[in-house]
Amino acid sequence: MKFLAFFVLSATVLAAQTDKPLVAIAGISHESNSFNVLKTRLEDFNYKPRRSREQFIDYYAKANTTISGYIEGAKRFGLDLYPTTAVRAQPKGPVTDKAFHYLTAKIIEQLKAAPELDGVFLALHGAMVVESYPSGDLELTRRVRDAMGPDIPIIVTHDFHANVDPDMTRYCNALITYKENPHLDTKERGVQAARIMSGIVRGEMKPTMAIVKPPMMYNIVYQYTSIEPLAPIVRESRNLEENEKILAVSVSGGYQYADVPWMGPSVSVVTNNDPELAKQEAQRLSDMLWDTRDRLELNVPTPAEAVKAAMEGGKYPAVLIDMGDNIGGGTPGDSTFILDELIKQKAEGWVVVMADPEATKRAFEIGVGGTFDMPIGGKTDHMHGKPVRVRGRVRSLHEGRYIEPEVRHGGGRYWSMGLTAVILVEGSELDMPNLVLLTERRSSPNSLHQLISNGLYPKRQRILVAKGCIAPRAAYEPIAGVMIEVDSPGATAVNPAQFEYKRVRRPLFGLE
Repeated sequence: MKFLAFFVLSATVLAAQTDKPLVAIAGISHESNSFNVLKTRLEDFNYKPRRSREQFIDYYAKANTTISGYIEGAKRFGLDLYPTTAVRAQPKGPVTDKAFHYLTAKIIEQLKAAPELDGVFLALHGAMVVESYPSGDLELTRRVRDAMGPDIPIIVTHDFHANVDPDMTRYCNALITYKENPHLDTKERGVQAARIMSGIVRGEMKPTMAIVKPPMMYNIVYQYTSIEPLAPIVRESRNLEENEKILAVSVSGGYQYADVPWMGPSVSVVTNNDPELAKQEAQRLSDMLWDTRDRLELNVPTPAEAVKAAMEGGKYPAVLIDMGDNIGGGTPGDSTFILDELIKQKAEGWVVVMADPEATKRAFEIGVGGTFDMPIGGKTDHMHGKPVRVRGRVRSLHEGRYIEPEVRHGGGRYWSMGLTAVILVEGSELDMPNLVLLTERRSSPNSLHQLISNGLYPKRQRILVAKGCIAPRAAYEPIAGVMIEVDSPGATAVNPAQFEYKRVRRPLFGLE
């Protein structure tokens, strides 16, 4: 999927003239995998100076993202919005300095050219690594603060996987991160940011913030917030927000694939002019995270073991979570380890989605009904397996666009995989087909419509392979007979021993 968004409001287009406080929206959102050799460049953000304020608001109002929450919150709390540059790129390697400097300069330029602003919303990810900056999010926030001065309120929103730098307290008035993983509360967090912004600009709130980080890496295997061990801590973060003195409580799991000094979980507490309460509760929740460490032992099956378990388990569809090729974590989406095992073990009724523009193009050249025979996947690097030869016929060809109408991971509504082709693999039966969905672009499996829009029906299959980690659960759990996490190799392998960390602080539980 090419992440949605490239929106710029020309400085000549003024916000609606009202007596409401005027708050800008800006941001660069990226989750950067230090172990992906492919850098994230300006073209990956698909930045284009277009769309008016009205188009921006209309577009996001239909989704369930953090920016959607800003818009909803502005209506509830009487704010007017001034959109500037708000871009996202699909997770990949670190962002180039060139891209970061260009986009940041655009944001600063547009903020300075805006009508008199009362505040700024920064929609960031929290795990953006730039070539010259371990925390691109911190550096962007610092530059916005320097440009806007010490008095204008800045509220930052982050993803649950943020690697929060404690210095963020110096540059923003409040930091809010998603509470849920899969990320189903994105819009809710945007509304919360708008409520706090409204309180600040009207003189009703004076945020004070504390950030505490336990000395640990919280493995992504255990970052499912609906179950133990994180569920009680997330509940406590919500309970604390019922205290009128506490404005926001955020527990972040961190992102273990960013080799940066502040990699790992964090707790951020924002109070209304009570710094001691903020410190006290942030430390208490940090201690709760630390106290779960005896429950974080890794015990995840290999691809061979997982395929065997899916075939013999009798619960269908069995969803194999390809954790080493977690597209939402910055992988290429062309890992072949599980595909290879499905073929070797003669599994029946499986579906694998494979990002392979070369193979997709070839399928279009062959046409529907034609014979397909070529190696697929394993073409990006040496980490995600070798190409696997697939023989069969081209069953169907598609545009690769779809809509997810429900609230799913991240809140996105409009998705595109580029051109797509469905290959019916040789030897499989119509009643129990083995299918490969080839995509021109890698696409995180956050929605069942990724399959359904291409004529694939998940409930009819025995084995579904989802190249993710926690994110696919919101879509797949309702129809799954069983979910099987797979310790597959790749740029998001769950075992940290697979990687050489050079910049993280030491010691960190879970990494040593």
